Amino acid sequence: MSQEIAVIGSPDFTTGFRLAGVRKFENVPDEQKDEQLDEAVSRTLEDEDVGIIVMHNDDLDDLSRQVRQSVETSIEPTLVTLGGGAGAGGLRDQIKRAIGIDLMEEDED
Repeated sequence: MSQEIAVIGSPDFTTGFRLAGVRKFENVPDEQKDEQLDEAVSRTLEDEDVGIIVMHNDDLDDLSRQVRQSVETSIEPTLVTLGGGAGAGGLRDQIKRAIGIDLMEEDED
């Protein structure tokens, strides 16, 4: 069974992914993050069809401690964050956690 990518965030953040063909998304307007973000993330974590969750890095700060810990320790689905200065090192760690190997590791030959 193939798994899907899900995107969680503001409508501005999710629109580009939707145009690219991502079918699973949770729109959470900025002014409603306090009330809706935890619930949207929890719903997506429980969706067995989702293999990767994409969020903006800044949205992690708006999650409750419990939900944030759940997404940061989740192996499947794996959380990938974009923006907010995560940098290549953060993306490298996320890819390594998602697939179990370091694709960017240099050979010492």
